[in-house]
Amino acid sequence: MQNEKLRNVAIIAHVDHGKTTLVDEMLKQGGVYRENQEVVDRVMDSNDLERERGITILAKNTAIRYGDTKINIIDTPGHADFGGEVERILKMVNGVILLVDAAEGPMPQTRFVLSRALELGHRVIVVVNKIDRPDQRIHEVVDEVLELLMDLDATPEQLDSPMLFCSGRNGTASYSPDVPGTDLKPLFDTILEYIPAPEADVDAPFQMLVSAIDYNEYVGRMAIGRIERGTLKQNQEIAVCNYHDPDAAPKKAKAVALYEFEGLAKNPVTESTAGNIICLSGIGDITIGDTICAPDCVEMEGAAVSQIAAKNDVPCVILRAMSDNADEDGHEVLVVKKFSISEYVATATKIVAAMVEKL
Repeated sequence: MQNEKLRNVAIIAHVDHGKTTLVDEMLKQGGVYRENQEVVDRVMDSNDLERERGITILAKNTAIRYGDTKINIIDTPGHADFGGEVERILKMVNGVILLVDAAEGPMPQTRFVLSRALELGHRVIVVVNKIDRPDQRIHEVVDEVLELLMDLDATPEQLDSPMLFCSGRNGTASYSPDVPGTDLKPLFDTILEYIPAPEADVDAPFQMLVSAIDYNEYVGRMAIGRIERGTLKQNQEIAVCNYHDPDAAPKKAKAVALYEFEGLAKNPVTESTAGNIICLSGIGDITIGDTICAPDCVEMEGAAVSQIAAKNDVPCVILRAMSDNADEDGHEVLVVKKFSISEYVATATKIVAAMVEKL
């Protein structure tokens, strides 16, 4: 089941191609600011070093409401030195906005980040930005983007990605370079139509991968990630699986406080469900890569294997099977059924074969 009222999207581009400026305008047009509110330029660059250097170093989370849909937006680093940050964030989203300067075209970091997004199977919205530059060469840049997609072995669907033409500074977007835009409505509409809604199995046991860490002087370290499945409630008992030491026993903890992103703020909530990107406090030594899950559904082996596979770019599917003492009608029986490993393997093989055929 998909949560159609939610979209998770990241903005990726080379340094200084206008990601943060575009996000600023999306926030303004998404109603995050009051009409009389003073707005600071580059609001997503909250770090002092970022403001000083004028580039984004750490990924920032924000969210806007467009109609009755919530759009989680992650503004990622565009500098080569912070490529690892980009890769972690891409695993939280279901699609990306690829921002390309209308004069400079695709750059080396654009190629690196785009290749990662394509490998994850993400849908891509291509945005040619800064079309108001006097030295713009829009049509040549469009051809360069298409060549880049082909070089990176994009799928036919990814090659047919929608293209928009924007001026982040003026807050406009259009479907054609020859027709000037008036606002960012075309961009918002394209996100809703083209980026898939996240899968949301709210009835499954809770599980979340920690993709980023934030810090608050009052509550300490805060884990940021997307809920992969299930529901998390405030003060719920949880288990933390240590990514850096897979052999360590899961540590018990409590979800002291939960936050969802709204605009530039973290709003406290009492519960959150699968598909949402949340911020969680209460685990003092939490680190990036850790898995947080329900205490009665710890999957240490699967989590460790999947992390190692991801590090080595090896495709990996983890299947978790359970056996019980119920008969075919679901009634408990007193005598334990005889367990057949051959029957178990045959069933698992059929499941894997069906999954591969779908892919």
